[in-house]
Amino acid sequence: MMRSVRRFPLLLTGALIALLAGSPGAGAETLLRTRLNADIRSTDPGTNRDANTDGVMAHVVEGLVAFRDDTSVGPMLAESWTISDDGKSYTFKLRPGVKFHNGATMSADDVVWSLKRWLDPATQWRCLSEFGPNGIARIEKIDAIDAQTVTVTLDQPTALFLPTLARPDCGQTAILHRDSVGADGKWIAPIGTGPFKLGEWKRGQYVDVIKFDGYAARNEPRTGLTGAKAAAVDRVRFNVIPDSAAAKAGLLSGDLDVIMSLSIPDMGDLKTRPEVQLSITPSLSMTGILFQTRDPLLKDVRIRRALALALDMPQIVDVVMEGTARANNSALPIGSPFHGGVQAQGYKQDLAEAKKLLAAAGYRGQPIKLITNKRYSFVFDAAVLAQEMARAVGVNIELEVLDWAAQLDRYNRGDYQAMAFIYSARLDPSLSFEMVMGPKASQPRKVWDNAEAQEMLRQSMLTSDPAKRQALFDEMHRRFIADVPMIVLFNGSELTALRKSVKGYAGWLYPQARFWGVSLQP
Repeated sequence: MMRSVRRFPLLLTGALIALLAGSPGAGAETLLRTRLNADIRSTDPGTNRDANTDGVMAHVVEGLVAFRDDTSVGPMLAESWTISDDGKSYTFKLRPGVKFHNGATMSADDVVWSLKRWLDPATQWRCLSEFGPNGIARIEKIDAIDAQTVTVTLDQPTALFLPTLARPDCGQTAILHRDSVGADGKWIAPIGTGPFKLGEWKRGQYVDVIKFDGYAARNEPRTGLTGAKAAAVDRVRFNVIPDSAAAKAGLLSGDLDVIMSLSIPDMGDLKTRPEVQLSITPSLSMTGILFQTRDPLLKDVRIRRALALALDMPQIVDVVMEGTARANNSALPIGSPFHGGVQAQGYKQDLAEAKKLLAAAGYRGQPIKLITNKRYSFVFDAAVLAQEMARAVGVNIELEVLDWAAQLDRYNRGDYQAMAFIYSARLDPSLSFEMVMGPKASQPRKVWDNAEAQEMLRQSMLTSDPAKRQALFDEMHRRFIADVPMIVLFNGSELTALRKSVKGYAGWLYPQARFWGVSLQP
């Protein structure tokens, strides 16, 4: 496959070098070129990581289980598992014939070694706290029963054990070959089981992953981070291009094949380009307006409810997301299997009722400061529309625009009256609630401080019964809507642009690229 190399002035020097270095000639390997908006933090999954690190390493490493497209947990390196009657012991049967990138065959000993390494505080695993004294459960024992069987024993049953193992930000609790670390235990590089192995990482320019010819694929269709994951190209190059205009120029010139996380304005332009195709996929991210319920003014639930009733949610979503998302007032995203008829009940614009509530609360036009940012255009635009709609019922909202880092700092300290904010995706419904609720005294970033709801959340993390969990989530939603600690506006969408030569790409609810099964055709 041949491509001409065109120079374009917008690219930064390092990114331009990377793109030119990755442009193949006749007879060369098949190379898929995509974009990262920032470099990865490390090659050690689940430790020194961020979303970009997670996305690249997902092509290299795998865990015992993984999330499916519908957010349920399915088998990955485990062929199957059973749970003891008391819910405390999980026995995993491993898939036979799985190879590490160094050619070694995976066994139960590798699983035991990997899990114990994750639980070693020296590893600094992101999800260690989940299995510590204050976590969802403590792992008491990890035993290799035979060469293909591992049992993990917990101190108490929990519905979140398998979902936590599967979390992308936990590095999927990857099963690694012990040569991934040195004799001193220090990290070297991932020797995983994924469809690609790690190639060259040229810091600040690109990261390469290379097809692993010894990969043992599952038989099921591709779904989420499990199912069939065979590589259909020889190499994927993740080019570090911070500037979105440069990335767009690279796509249009043919020097990039894929760019993810498009802005809404870029999507509008790229729709008209015959050489480009778009992938628009609902995601589990959540955009909303947070209230500081300890604020002297906003501690009155009548004022918070009045603001919710002042907003025309469908109009806000249509304007800021241009038809790529739907309004949703629930902390459970629309894509969750637990989002049903109860979660569809939220706020409907009612200006007369909003004015009554404000009058009853004695509101007299005091200003309400709403923090927002311009890093995410839809967050800023939603704040502007909320400001205008609130004015119609006499609420005086003043916008304070901060850079994203400053806004995050204020969010973490709980230092705001109101804030337009975006939460990243959570793949388990308990975690969707957990990210917004908790005791403000010890976790000032939390928005909803309701002791009864926190007990319901705890119960939802303990039981694995779907019906019991649904009942808990339904009641938590009703209380969430009644308390109005925030106004959830909508769940986002992952917007991806691809050259027409890219075949087999599919987005999913979690905004992370999957380049196995993706090919390049003339």
